[in-house]
Amino acid sequence: MPGNIGVWQLLIIIGLVVLLFGAKRLPDTARALGKSMRILKSEASQMKKDGDKGEKDKDAGRAESAEPAPRTIQAAPGDVTSSRPVEEPRHTPQS
Repeated sequence: MPGNIGVWQLLIIIGLVVLLFGAKRLPDTARALGKSMRILKSEASQMKKDGDKGEKDKDAGRAESAEPAPRTIQAAPGDVTSSRPVEEPRHTPQS
């Protein structure tokens, strides 16, 4: 069947990956791929939550609150361990 991958095809693919990246870089490559997949998953779920929230707000006919949510700076997308709040600039009248 054209859609099935057999054992020999899988072994050939694994052999090519080892030849391309080398045995020393495979753990780092797999770790980076796993981190990328976690980031993608968290961003997709956040987009889904934002979409659900937007539709609920439209259905309820509510306007957004006057005070926006605090912004944060993140070291990398999806990395919440090193995020910190951002101080918003205060507009003060000058004398």
